[in-house]
Amino acid sequence: MDEGSEPIQPEDQSFWAILPDVCLRRVFWWLGDRDRSRAALVCRKWNQMMYSADLWRYRTIIFSGRPTRVHASEFDSALWYMKKFGRYLERLEIKFLNPYNAVLTKKFQVTMRSLLSCLGRSNNRLKFLSIQYLELDRLVWRNSIRNSLIKSLTFFLKKMGKHLTYLSLKGARLTVEQGCQVLNSLSYLRNKSTTSELNIEDYFSHYLAVYSSLQFNNTMASFCNLVSLTINYNCISDELLENLAENSAGTLQTMNIKCHIHDPHTQVVWGMSWTKLVKQARNLNVNFFFERIMRYERLVRILLQEIPVRSISLRSCYFSDPDWSMRPTLMDLLPTFRNTLQKLTFEFNNNHESLDDELYLLIISCRKLFYFKIWAFLDVKFVERILKSQEEGQCNLRTLKVRIYTNRYETNEEDRTLRQVYRRYRRLIDSELNYFVIAYPMI
Repeated sequence: MDEGSEPIQPEDQSFWAILPDVCLRRVFWWLGDRDRSRAALVCRKWNQMMYSADLWRYRTIIFSGRPTRVHASEFDSALWYMKKFGRYLERLEIKFLNPYNAVLTKKFQVTMRSLLSCLGRSNNRLKFLSIQYLELDRLVWRNSIRNSLIKSLTFFLKKMGKHLTYLSLKGARLTVEQGCQVLNSLSYLRNKSTTSELNIEDYFSHYLAVYSSLQFNNTMASFCNLVSLTINYNCISDELLENLAENSAGTLQTMNIKCHIHDPHTQVVWGMSWTKLVKQARNLNVNFFFERIMRYERLVRILLQEIPVRSISLRSCYFSDPDWSMRPTLMDLLPTFRNTLQKLTFEFNNNHESLDDELYLLIISCRKLFYFKIWAFLDVKFVERILKSQEEGQCNLRTLKVRIYTNRYETNEEDRTLRQVYRRYRRLIDSELNYFVIAYPMI
């Protein structure tokens, strides 16, 4: 210390030195791994904060299928994290996005083997596991690589399955045999799985009639006390519904069912099977998501009146079929669920028919409807009619999202009318609605 200098008084120190742990932990929470490592070098207190369990409970790891220099170290970073902080994990999400060659899939498989092995040895806190979009039926997955990954995952779930309450393997695209092998590992040595939330959307490859598989139905019979099940319609059968009624009746609250044009969906499911399930699971809500299945004769076989349908999403993307009409669905089928429907989402190309009146009547008839989204060819006045009905108390929407397709490049006229509508109902929109309306050229 220089002769003329004065000792630093506590009140003159940086406030960082006396920052309470709860505040310092919050600062570390917002830092990335690299910045946390640098901050840990500042002092002993900050180094100790680096190893606070609260900072490492949640983790999302995204592996790029087309790595650049920025993504070059993501495989090593994932392993570094797991070895150093994996024991604190309670929630883990892993995504592998569109790998473009077998070299990357092999690297991912080797990384996952080490990652899951490390996690299985050090962690007993993990409750939430999501591994999405593997798409294992693609050609970039060689048989040996695919089988090794499935083996590692199965071994991990045998050990950790008793702790998991949530599992998502969305987009895995396995065969029925492979898929059942992985799911069976959750009930290893116990015959029953305690997982309460299961997401197996697109879990099986397209074109597989999973509903007819005895192996799959036996596998699903091992799940007891399910609260939420997300699944494809090509898995739905009377046997599955009976299993749910028997094993998860007191707990089941939500079923999310996706029905894709490429999935088999012509199986016969009896209404009495749904009735039995609904009687047992009184709090059950069912959400349907249809992709490119728009014809009335197909929908009416699936949307049985015995189902407590809470939301319906109908998406045809940009495909157009002049022989197809949405009118019977809007007028005859969907009003069947007017006492339960709360969310409606439509995305379709109806350039060959006007549906403004039918859509408006459907909204008015569904008294519980609070969310309405539509992308379609509509008249701008359609939006004004809905807002007027909302103002008069004839509907109770909280979200209104509309994309109005037009056949012209310029949408100046529609934009001007929409601005006038907004000004007229601005107070209503600002106070009650999550509102988004736009005109969009569909050429």
